[in-house]
Amino acid sequence: MALYIVVLLTFLGHIGFAGSRLAVSLYAVDQGATPFVVGTVVSLYSMVPIALALPAGRLIDRLGYKIPLIFGTGGIGIALLLPWLWPSLTTLYFTSTLLGIAFMVFQIATQTLGGAIAEPAERARNFNLISLGFAAANFTGPLFAGFMIDETGYGKTFLALSLPLLPATAICLMGARWIPDVHVKSGAAAGSAIDLVRIAPLRNALVASAIISGAWNLYQSFMPIYGTQQGLSATAIGLVLSAFAVSIILVRAVLPVALRRASAPQLLTYAMFVACAAFCLFPLLHGAWTLAIVSFILGIGCGCGQPLSLTLVYDASPPGRAGEAAGIRITANQIMQFAVPLVFGALGSAAGMAAVFLANAGCLAIGGAISRRNHARN
Repeated sequence: MALYIVVLLTFLGHIGFAGSRLAVSLYAVDQGATPFVVGTVVSLYSMVPIALALPAGRLIDRLGYKIPLIFGTGGIGIALLLPWLWPSLTTLYFTSTLLGIAFMVFQIATQTLGGAIAEPAERARNFNLISLGFAAANFTGPLFAGFMIDETGYGKTFLALSLPLLPATAICLMGARWIPDVHVKSGAAAGSAIDLVRIAPLRNALVASAIISGAWNLYQSFMPIYGTQQGLSATAIGLVLSAFAVSIILVRAVLPVALRRASAPQLLTYAMFVACAAFCLFPLLHGAWTLAIVSFILGIGCGCGQPLSLTLVYDASPPGRAGEAAGIRITANQIMQFAVPLVFGALGSAAGMAAVFLANAGCLAIGGAISRRNHARN
């Protein structure tokens, strides 16, 4: 029962966050922001979590899940209300920062809890179901946000995106009734983060996860800009982003079957090459439907990354340090999510969006080659 409550919670908690990616980017563009400024705003989703993800994971290992879940859902809701209360480009800087911190805590807590309530043989299934909750929200959030922007404007869109966080926070407040007492006490295994990174399977999973996370974040940050440049409405851009999310839902539904035919490291390698191919196609396309098709292909590549890397990280982590390992994974992902909008935003301002997509395709190709070499050695 607890697993399905966690899945529901991930869906409710992630709708607003996923929708904010579209709403924040488009609102910044509406306020006259350049691609570099948009990239700066989006990078704030990841700036503070880079420093806090590891200690947050350690804290969750020691204290449990209820308080972090309440902080995460409540923080996301408050962050989404800020642009409604004080609509301005400056407010987006505060919104992005608070959203990044709150969602980081929420993500580590839900993902670690999903592994803790499962036997080893069930972890892949648990992480896949939790990832489906996130994927369903990735579909609903941008589609809903795009529709609301066109129909009601940006202020009411942010207000509407905050509403699902009310039941999500209520569920967390009742955590004593459904969260098992599975957290590790203060006598848990000790050691430095470097010790974890020295574990080769864990390190390989972290690298692959960070590369795919960077690609995912680049797509969500810059596809709204590219769509706007192509004359697409907010609703059409939301549909393009939702095609990406639908693909993720479908690929995660069939992922258990794929794992019977190939190992998790192999699938991660294939995922990076598929995502690389999709980014190569984006500069050639301009219409909503063709962009949606390529977004669907990109979703196949990116959709495998989270559940597979979660399983590999959890399985490779020492007893009592799963939250810390998850924190390292989030830190690596956030570093990429912080750097990618800044670097590629500057590139987009200087050389155009085609250069952004092709440069990211090159990063994915290099990552896939490294992953394939590591897999061959192992």
